[in-house]
This record gives sequence, structure tokens and C-alpha cells, in this order.
Amino acid sequence: MELKNKRVLVVGLGKSGKAAALFLQERGARVTVSDSRSAEALASEIPDLLDAGVMVETGGHGLMTFRKQDLIVVSPGVPYDMPELQQARTLGLPIIGELELASHYLRGKVVAITGSNGKTTTTSLLGKIFADAGRPTLVGGNIGTPVIDLIAESIRLSGGEKQEQEQPQEQNAGILRSAQNDNVDINGDAATVWSILEVSSFQLETVVTFSPHIALVLNITPDHLDRHGTFENYASMKAHITAKQTAEDFFVLNAEDKPTQMLAALTKAQVYWFSSKRPVKQGAFVHGESVVFLAREGAWPEPVMPVAEIPIKGAHNVENVLAAVCAARLAGISSESIRASVASFKAVEHRLEFVAKVRGVDFYNDSKATNVDATKKALEAFAGGVHLILGGKDKNSDYTELAELIRARVKTVYTIGSAAQKIERHLAGVVKIVSAGTLEVAVKTAAANAVAGEVVVLAPACSSFDQFTGYEQRGRVFKELVKGLA
Repeated sequence: MELKNKRVLVVGLGKSGKAAALFLQERGARVTVSDSRSAEALASEIPDLLDAGVMVETGGHGLMTFRKQDLIVVSPGVPYDMPELQQARTLGLPIIGELELASHYLRGKVVAITGSNGKTTTTSLLGKIFADAGRPTLVGGNIGTPVIDLIAESIRLSGGEKQEQEQPQEQNAGILRSAQNDNVDINGDAATVWSILEVSSFQLETVVTFSPHIALVLNITPDHLDRHGTFENYASMKAHITAKQTAEDFFVLNAEDKPTQMLAALTKAQVYWFSSKRPVKQGAFVHGESVVFLAREGAWPEPVMPVAEIPIKGAHNVENVLAAVCAARLAGISSESIRASVASFKAVEHRLEFVAKVRGVDFYNDSKATNVDATKKALEAFAGGVHLILGGKDKNSDYTELAELIRARVKTVYTIGSAAQKIERHLAGVVKIVSAGTLEVAVKTAAANAVAGEVVVLAPACSSFDQFTGYEQRGRVFKELVKGLA
């Protein structure tokens, strides 16, 4: 992608927007950033951009700003249907996201993970598996580090600017099958750089040529309907992850998730499955008390590890491990190495993270449970005696879907945030509800009500943007409040 002297507009000055703007400027583009927030709100970001020569427009988006561009790069948080972008499309202006931009420059091979839930855990786990196996490994995307910020290191690890971006064709020829043990390996050298990327529906909304070598879809359940409008639209965004894959790539899917199963018909890649409930034709599954991998249909299952060695709590994390096992074996990492990496893996922060035991009550931080399905998975990890903190910014969710699990396992629900009244309506008559309003009140009230042997769980089923800057801040505040109790 030629950028020198191109007029490029970056819309949205979030973490990835700033990274994209600086990258574009370094590549010789004439860059403008446009953000609807005020200059005061962006005071910490603007100086770096101005020092680099980037023009900054704040307090709204000027239509003429959008028209005078050769390329528009949209940050993930910016609605794709905003009027200015709609007009730009009618004018035929190319519009891409930071992920698409970065993919043109990133060296090596990409493993991309998406899904409604489990992305961060699976991405972190795969990053550890690849690094432990001695593979040059980079981790980024929606997990925190913009993909743009991985480019320089991917170039360095690949040997510098002079190396061709694409691997030689013979190093990307699919699966080698061993007559002795049906091991799976990718042709290619152990020095290949692997970028392990968590990708969201927002990022996939604006991809054009992005083509990961190994793509994973963990599950598709209702989420971000306030952005995508319908579940069908949301699911179609997830399908973009495989749109440009070829027959030499791999597509890993959840055999127990119907919307995910349907994606198998849309791909040209080799489909592998994972399941915690039954054998699959090829992929990873639970057999008896063990995780096994099947290299191809008709092969003998290869033992990977006992299920009991998986250190992270919850049945959903067994699925995450199965998905990671499948991807890692497809990249040629041995079962022995995978087993050691999984066994020493620590829970991701804000994902069913044990915080402390206070007067016999366990406190868990699952602030990243920002949709109803994630909260279901959190509740399934506990037999009962749960004091559940719900609420935040609503995402057009149906909280009645929680009713059965709450009735069976939850003693009291504590509601917080702008979604509180809607949650209370949806769960009326199901469980005792305390209108806490704020996280601080919810934690203190739950701590006062819970008795030894019970658990207090923050699994809000909502985004955090009404009272916090993100789920990370919400989770850290929760942990501080719990430590204050102790």
C-alpha cells in the first residue's frame, strides 16, 4: 500500500487511532485526525500528533475534511454508519480500519481470534503457548496493543525491511502428515514470526484483504446490538475473519455453537473443529478425561493433556483451551509443549479472576463479562450461593435470558449503572434485587449480606462506559474495593 504524499484521514483518536495516525505520518502520508470530542478532552493525545506533523480536528467532523482525502482510516469505536462516512462511501472514497491498514505491513503469519466471549483468554493463552515453544511471537489487537504497533517488531524479527513481506509459497503449503503418528505441522521454519491477534466485530467491520493464516471463531452470541442493529448483522461481521482465507489456511470453529457452525460453509480454508462434548472429524475435543487432537478424519486421536490440568475456572475455559490446542497444533507446536504452557497459564485479569477471600466469602472479578452470554458462563462456574453484581451501559440486551441460571444459583442481584432499571424489570420476581446504583455500594452491600462459603461476583452483562472509562477500570476499582474490605 503506497502512502507517500497521500491525503489520509484518521477518524477517532482512541489508542488505535493515534497509533495509526503516527504510523501513516512516518510513512510519508499527509495525515489529519478528526474526533468529535473537545480539544480539552484530548489534551493528553494532541501534542504528540502535532509534534509529528499531524493535523487535528476536534469538536466534530467537518464534511469537507472527509471529502478531501485519498484514504479514510476508521478507529474501531467509530460507528461505521455515521453520516460523514456514509457520504464518503457515496463519493467512492476507500474506507478501512486500523487492522486492515496494519495487515499490509505486518510480517510473518497471523493467528486471529474472534468470538463473543473468550477472545482475550484464548489470545493470551496462544501467545504464551507460541512464546514458550520458542516461536517469535507478538500479541495484540483488541487485547490492548494496536496491531499497527506490532509492525516494527515484526519487521525486526523477520530480518529487516529488505525481506519480502510474503513467505515463499513452498513455506505455506498446508499440512504435512506423518505416517508414524499423524502429527500436524506447517511447512516453514521455526523462525517465522507469529502475530496472535484478538479481533473484534468492530475491527472486522472494516477489513478488505485481511487474511489470517489461522482464524478462530470461538462462539457467536448476541452482543453489540446497539452498534450492529441485529444479531444477523453482528454474525456477518464475525464471518469477515475468513472472507479472504485460501485453501492453504485454517479455520477453527466451535462444533457446539450453531451460529459458528454455519460459517464452515462460507470459507475456502481447511476447517477444524473443537468440542467439549463429543468427538469431531478433525480438531480438538474431550475424550474421557483428556484433551485430544485429531490431525485429520480417520486418524488416531493424539493425547494432549488431562482436563484436570486446566488451571482456569469454568467449562467455557475448557472450550478456550481446546480452541488454543487446535490452533497451536496446526502451527506445528508439540503436544508436550502445549500441555506445559496450559498447565502454567494464569487467568487473564478481569476474566473470572479470583480477588480475595474476606471473612470466608470469595470475590471474583469478571468485569470483562460485558454481555449476557459471558455472565451466563460466569454463573455456570459456581454451584450456588452467588451474590451477583449486574449493570452498566446497556447494549440492547435481553436480561431475561439470565433468569433460569439466576433462579438456580444466585441469592441476590445488585444492580448498578444506567441499565439498572431495565435489568430490574427483566428479572422482577426471579431473585431478590438490591438497587445499589454504584459499584462501591454494590460491593459493600454484597459483602455485608454474604456469609462464609458464598461468593460475590462482578459479571455485569453490560459495557462500562456509563460510569467508567472501560471494563479494565471497572475491574480494578472492584478489586480495590474488595481489598479495602479485607
